[in-house]
Amino acid sequence: MQTKTPVVLTFLLPRLQDILFIGILFVVAIYYGPQLFNLDGDLGRHITIGKYIIESRHIPTQDIFSHTMNGQRLVPHEWLAQVILSAAYLLMGLNGDVLLTALMVAYTFILVYQEILGRGGFRLVALFVALWAAAASSLHWLARPHIFTFLFLAIWTYSLEHFVLNKTKHIWLFPVLMCIWANTHGAFIAGFVVWGIYFVEWIWDFLQGRSIKELGVKLGLIGLSSLAITFINPSGWHLWQTSVGYIGNNYLVSHTLEYLPPNFHDSSTWPFMFLLAYGLFALVLGKKLRLRDAMLLAGWSILGMYSARNIPLFAIVTAPIFGILVQGQVENLPRLAKQDAELRQIESQLWSVFWPMLAVLFLGFAFWQNLPLALKQSGNRYDPQIFPVKAVDWLIQHPQQGNTFNDFMWGGYLLYRTWPEYKVFIDGQTDFYGEALTREYEQVMFVLDGWEDVLEKYDVAWVIIPANSILADELAEQGWQELYCDATTTILKK
Repeated sequence: MQTKTPVVLTFLLPRLQDILFIGILFVVAIYYGPQLFNLDGDLGRHITIGKYIIESRHIPTQDIFSHTMNGQRLVPHEWLAQVILSAAYLLMGLNGDVLLTALMVAYTFILVYQEILGRGGFRLVALFVALWAAAASSLHWLARPHIFTFLFLAIWTYSLEHFVLNKTKHIWLFPVLMCIWANTHGAFIAGFVVWGIYFVEWIWDFLQGRSIKELGVKLGLIGLSSLAITFINPSGWHLWQTSVGYIGNNYLVSHTLEYLPPNFHDSSTWPFMFLLAYGLFALVLGKKLRLRDAMLLAGWSILGMYSARNIPLFAIVTAPIFGILVQGQVENLPRLAKQDAELRQIESQLWSVFWPMLAVLFLGFAFWQNLPLALKQSGNRYDPQIFPVKAVDWLIQHPQQGNTFNDFMWGGYLLYRTWPEYKVFIDGQTDFYGEALTREYEQVMFVLDGWEDVLEKYDVAWVIIPANSILADELAEQGWQELYCDATTTILKK
């Protein structure tokens, strides 16, 4: 006989998914906190561009942020994410972007949890696998536009699964989602990778007489309409040229840390490594997968091993598949099955949104009041040991004339602090600056043959670079005047 839960408790008792949401939310916001933007210099650029779009109501399609590429075609493939990141910043400073990132990550893995449940997984299995997948994805938790791809890929992949199983019939949802995704982050291509696998499975099943033509037509319509709608963006077909062109440039990809294969000596990659190992273990034991699950698992495993930045996407796409594999190992355990039945009965009566809402409101209020919630109690601020914080303070008080040369990682921060008064030599947007300028940057930074000619070519009058760099020593020897120096940064003038 089912026991009726008191009405008050139905709103106050948390479900497992509420606990999962709150746990991930606080881990991202408090444990990671400043790491979300201190490990990468791009957030400053995104805030600057988003702020420009908000204030001018214009999406720039020509470069106005650097003196090296000024006026060149700029493909704003992340403009919508930049507007959102900037709006969060304008509302709450860097705290706003930390809270936004935490919300995006937490909600993504709630969808993972719910999808595992929907495919027949026990609640504890769903919780375990969702946490495992979240741990695998954590190596790329940064306050950047790619965090939106986490959410969009989960919605896209799981919606395709529901469509194939006839749980949803709304074809229009896919092009609408793709239209937003394509204007938010360049990894919208991942959606077509997943769609392609589902379409290939339909072709195989149709040839085997196990599927109907109507499903293939509908899948084709989803793919074609979603492809067509990606051209609705500020740069039209150049969006594809930029996204695909960058991936095809071996030099740029090999010089971007996040695009390199995972280093399995780094503990941050171990959850991914153990997911791969468990997948092999479960399959060796004879667990059979549907064709699309096998292709998704194999394909995204390859992509994850090819580039570390694909590991979070691997985790999101394959987590429900791992849920099936784990479920197959434990579903015959009577104690666990009984426990799941009891949890299902209890949670069927709960409508709790109280604790997740309270957690979000608490973090929002704390960040609004600038309370230092980070573990080191430092608050969400740029680390002066990583970025030229004090040097830029000095620069604002002592303006310099002429073009600058700057450290690659600091480009986004310099835009964040000094644009439009100063334009950068380069920043983290290597898909825009291209191979030629990136090579010239390295030529100067590492004092390679012809480095002085590059400075002359771009009429560089002063530099802001790491204090202990080879370039700083060489410029000092050649008589450049040291204007400012601290443990992190030196500013020299020709």
